[in-house]
Amino acid sequence: MGQIELVLDGASLRCDDVAGFATGKLKVRVDARALDHAEAAWRLQLEAVARRAVYGRTTGVGANKDVMTAGTAEDGLRLMRSHAGGVGEVMSEGLVRAMLLVRLNQLAAGRSGVHPRLLVAVEGALNNNALPVVHRIGAIGTGDLTALAETALTLAGERPWGVGEQPPVAFGTGEALGFMSSNAATLAEAVLVMVELRDLLKASHTVAALSYIALGGSPEPYASTVHAAKPHPGQAECAKEMRRLLGMAGVPKPGRRIQDPYGLRAFPQVQGPALDAVQYLEKVLTTEINASTENPMISVADNDVYHNANFHTAYVAVALDTARATVHSVAELSAARLGDLVEPDQTDLPPFLASGPAGSSGVMILEYVAHDALAQLRQAALPVTLGTAVVSRGLEDHASFSTQAARQAGTVAAAYRIVLGCELVAAVRALRMRKADLVDLPVREAFERAEAVLDSRLEDRSLTEDVERAAQLLDEIG
Repeated sequence: MGQIELVLDGASLRCDDVAGFATGKLKVRVDARALDHAEAAWRLQLEAVARRAVYGRTTGVGANKDVMTAGTAEDGLRLMRSHAGGVGEVMSEGLVRAMLLVRLNQLAAGRSGVHPRLLVAVEGALNNNALPVVHRIGAIGTGDLTALAETALTLAGERPWGVGEQPPVAFGTGEALGFMSSNAATLAEAVLVMVELRDLLKASHTVAALSYIALGGSPEPYASTVHAAKPHPGQAECAKEMRRLLGMAGVPKPGRRIQDPYGLRAFPQVQGPALDAVQYLEKVLTTEINASTENPMISVADNDVYHNANFHTAYVAVALDTARATVHSVAELSAARLGDLVEPDQTDLPPFLASGPAGSSGVMILEYVAHDALAQLRQAALPVTLGTAVVSRGLEDHASFSTQAARQAGTVAAAYRIVLGCELVAAVRALRMRKADLVDLPVREAFERAEAVLDSRLEDRSLTEDVERAAQLLDEIG
């Protein structure tokens, strides 16, 4: 059975498609009609430069916008060479695949003015697993110019391939800027981390449900009546999922405590904003990966060229800032539940869930690990949208910093995974010590999976492997 083929038309790419393609398990094909649209735009841009000034085609770029150029293919090569100045670490193969897919889909929308041969070249590179070497540092949310210039020069045969290779393709007159004018690298990174955060938030319901059982939580805070009275979508979704996992039905009975700690009682109210924020982020990114971001934009329908700012990614930056901030709040509750799990007054179990001689430490160290990760997460959750930049001799006087927001979101996801992993290790240990009967609860399946991979020994020992295994298990239970 062959690989599944992803067909690009410039309008229907999903974030899950990008995440799936990044694994290298899919093939891609540009829809034939999209190639026709691209050729029509290419022909129009050739006509347009003959009758009017067109940015980046008959002029320089940035503050050189008023400097007239010869408008030759050699001008385009000089533009790519001058902008291929990315530095720092090299992007992972998965991220490069995702970047190329996003850019190819945007080109398939048919408004860039590049010849279809460039679309075919990118399609071939992806299907042959030929990947350029792309550096991560060089963008501020107003176009991934360095990343795409490095990619373009690789396609043109001027730079070596990082993985695989394929014959060079020529960039014609006006096609350099048409190819480079995009935030495909930033969007790819944002999409991949959005999918990870979405899955971690799903897993957090299960982890919180296991802690709920270990702590003998009250069902009252999750009652449908409570959340119907304050019907935020994410909050209601969280409460509903907790009721499902914990087998809650009908009018809840009073819990063992009149008031549970916030880690249990306020979970829907804190998890809800994160669910809503990540859902909104997915909506924004879906729009962006199917958008025409080129400046100038070639409109065949209007038979004209539009100079514009669709390359500006304020929507992406704001959505990422919000998502990171809300995930930080959820992670704080996870750390709080971990603190409850090591407290005998909350569990009726030994301090730190220890088993052994007096003074045994049990899972004491997990709090330190979780709060270290939480501190890292907190720093990465700080907003990027409060900054600005003035570049190109003052002409470009605003930046979204969505690129930095996407990078920081990756740090948030990695740190949140550790925090949740620590809570999961402690919750499973508490349930083992309590010998809890989960036979009738849907959350039992997740508990059994965790039991199968987490070390059952209760004596004092290193918990490094436990946390690492729990952190990876989150993908499965999410």
